Amino acid sequence: MSGDLMASGRRPGGRAPDEGATAVAHPNIALIKYWGKRDERLFLPWTDSLSMTLDIFPTTTSVRLDAAAGADVVTLNGAPAHGEALRRVSAFLDLVRERAGLRQRAVVHSENTVPTGAGLASSASGFAALAVAAARAYGLGLDATGLTRLARRGSGSASRSVFGGFVVWHAGTTAGTDTEADLSSYAEPVPVSHDALDPALVVAVLDAGPKEVSSRGAMRRTVDTSPLYRPWARSSADDLTEMRDALLRGDLAAVGEIAERNALGMHATMLAARPAVRYLSPATLTVLDSVLQLRRDGVAAYATMDAGPNVKVLCARADAQRVAGAVRAAVPGRAVHVAGPGPGARLTGEDE
Repeated sequence: MSGDLMASGRRPGGRAPDEGATAVAHPNIALIKYWGKRDERLFLPWTDSLSMTLDIFPTTTSVRLDAAAGADVVTLNGAPAHGEALRRVSAFLDLVRERAGLRQRAVVHSENTVPTGAGLASSASGFAALAVAAARAYGLGLDATGLTRLARRGSGSASRSVFGGFVVWHAGTTAGTDTEADLSSYAEPVPVSHDALDPALVVAVLDAGPKEVSSRGAMRRTVDTSPLYRPWARSSADDLTEMRDALLRGDLAAVGEIAERNALGMHATMLAARPAVRYLSPATLTVLDSVLQLRRDGVAAYATMDAGPNVKVLCARADAQRVAGAVRAAVPGRAVHVAGPGPGARLTGEDE
């Protein structure tokens, strides 16, 4: 998505407030993890993170202003949203309205093709699409970097889904004013050696149901109680530096090694929390064992896991089907998908 996607001005393209806008965004999988917020109001993380946006599981979201509505109307996958889901969308739209100087409520329709709440980055694609559509519908004049800051306020990882390919999210700083802190935390693309790097991500969906402990609750508990958290956060900064160097020289094996150790370290911090947070299931460990066997057999395959039992395996595109076959054999009957680097969030149905 180009930096001038949202041209300056209150009404880009002369759009009337009730015309609305539709956007599509894809999930991303962090290779250097974000885990834990130091400011939950501004969604500022403790650490920088780096991800790959996927070319599967898109979210499509439309936002239309309705001057007659007394409250936001939100539909998710064809059903009315309620509870926490409705609260989060309305709170995000309140932020957009405040910035736009408008009061109209909105009608929001969102179709999500990724299982929700299962550690597969559904909030990343969801809030990235909502940020792009709402910013256009309410006439905000934001460039792509500004959209990453806005998307961050809905879900931290959504900032990375504004861009395609490999993306870094800067943690920023809590020093200074709220405005200065907000400006300091944004996402941007990462330079990559495209000639040498042709990655794929094999996604094993081991459990698509909602998590027993939400990511937000698990983060708080880990940061507050785990003696391993701060050492991991310090080492994660080194992992990020090494990861950026590996991407620049196109060393996929090094990228995978760094991603795997960073993810296992993150889960170690959760296991050391009090009480422990354990997302890894017996099926997760089975897949991890299959990845180790692939490496013994000469295939450069490396695992990463987010806040859930599901495993993603980074490998070369040429090896993706072999890796997917090994994972399917390890956990028969489970869904396994193959993804490549995907596009950034974009508006649909108009000249972009």
